[in-house]
Amino acid sequence: MERVDETADAVVIGAGPNGLVAANLLADAGWAVLVLEAAGSPGGAVRTAELIEPGFHHDVFSAFYPLAAASPVIAGLRLEEHGLRWRHAPSVLAHVLPDDRCAVVSRSLEDTMASLAEFDPADGRAWAEEFAAWSAIRDRLLDALFTPFPPVRSAAGLFRALGVADGLRLARMVTMPARAFGRERFGGDGARLLLAGNALHTDLGPGHAGSAVFGWLLCMLGQDVGFPVPEGGAGRLSGALVERLAARGGRVACGREVTGVLTARGRALGVADASGARVRARRAVLADVPAPTLYLRLVGEDALPSRFVTDLRRFQWDDATVKVDWALSGPIPWSNPQAAGAGTVHLDNDLPGLSRYSAELAAGSVPEQPMLVVGQMSTADPTRSPEGTETAWAYTHVPRGHAWDPDRLRRYADRIEAIVERHAPGFRSRIRGRYPQGPRELERANPSLVEGAVNAGSAAMHQQLVFRPVPGLGRADTPIDRLFLAGASAHPGGAVHGGPGANAARAALARAGPAGPLYAGLIRRLHDAVYAR
Repeated sequence: MERVDETADAVVIGAGPNGLVAANLLADAGWAVLVLEAAGSPGGAVRTAELIEPGFHHDVFSAFYPLAAASPVIAGLRLEEHGLRWRHAPSVLAHVLPDDRCAVVSRSLEDTMASLAEFDPADGRAWAEEFAAWSAIRDRLLDALFTPFPPVRSAAGLFRALGVADGLRLARMVTMPARAFGRERFGGDGARLLLAGNALHTDLGPGHAGSAVFGWLLCMLGQDVGFPVPEGGAGRLSGALVERLAARGGRVACGREVTGVLTARGRALGVADASGARVRARRAVLADVPAPTLYLRLVGEDALPSRFVTDLRRFQWDDATVKVDWALSGPIPWSNPQAAGAGTVHLDNDLPGLSRYSAELAAGSVPEQPMLVVGQMSTADPTRSPEGTETAWAYTHVPRGHAWDPDRLRRYADRIEAIVERHAPGFRSRIRGRYPQGPRELERANPSLVEGAVNAGSAAMHQQLVFRPVPGLGRADTPIDRLFLAGASAHPGGAVHGGPGANAARAALARAGPAGPLYAGLIRRLHDAVYAR
């Protein structure tokens, strides 16, 4: 670096939740941390804005945060000391079937059991058994999920708690499709749909291997901690992270797009921004951006092993997204009142319909009958809109690679509204305004949401653990010394929980510690073994 305009111990690229978590953990260790964010405000996909009219506060991207509420990473930051308050809807999740029956998860186990027993008398007890199994391993499982791979200590504790027999059964469930697991455990459609619908928060359909564990995890988290929202908007979560970082001397500079990671002799030295300014990183560069963005645009192929680049070009994104936000004059007038109290509502497929929806996405066709995820934000947090009104949204997945001009997006938003209207007659008459976003609009608002991919890469089994983002170590370390991948393209993947950011911070601290040279040598040898031809 011939010219240096600023210096910090660590430069973090991107002020999304993972970047802010990483920055906070490094600041806790006494590092001088500078976070560079291209957008005009921090938060990444955790932001709130008045999109339609004053007084209606919309979560622009993500909205409900069960994984954040359960995450030991987030809990360890004590964000309640910086203004974060969780709010809950009267019930957690409702799956509305085509005939308007509802399967409802409530924070009361007894209420959930009663709802599921309406579909099959034995299913309430079966759900309670699953929740008891979850409760027995909850802390160990979450520790294993949110630590670098392989999670030797936490995994050992998990399997000691389970024993061989139950450990093998858990391992089997991790590989199963949600449809098969649901049929094994439940007799009625209610619980089966909750599993399959929650799995579809990823890009995994009911018949995909590995979808069972994603559906089960979200179902159990819903029963355990609910699907909470930050009081005042998702941006309050980001605001608490920024405030905590500032209290420890860290800085967030918005409107500063990083255009390159500066390297020499295989080591990250700092970054350059769009203005041409250069920032030296004395200890580490951490990147909260998608893996292809970091490696192919900010680092460049010439600085990377050719086999690594080949693997990266095979990286698979999750599905694209269409989202519509509404300002409503009143609550959504559901035909089934059980849906009215749920913060999150799934509409409106049965199991064959969810399978068709998934198959159409896999085939590259825009689904005729999409699954909708609907958020009733004022129901969960009355501060989101004026009294008596509702801030709401719906999103659905669509295939990648389609052109979404304004007219096509408008017509698809109309289709989404028609599905809601079918189950809530009079819904359209309550729309004061709407704000549709297709894949292009989502990416323009947040470049990390490439074509509206909200999980920074497929959640399929071939792109998890040591295969995320490419076959390798399953860690935040990269082929460039002192450069760490802190975004959701890294293990443990998408959603807001801080895992990738925390793993990157831990790796940076280990590299800078007393055993740093030994650590760097081990990582280099492992990378050579994986990527050398």
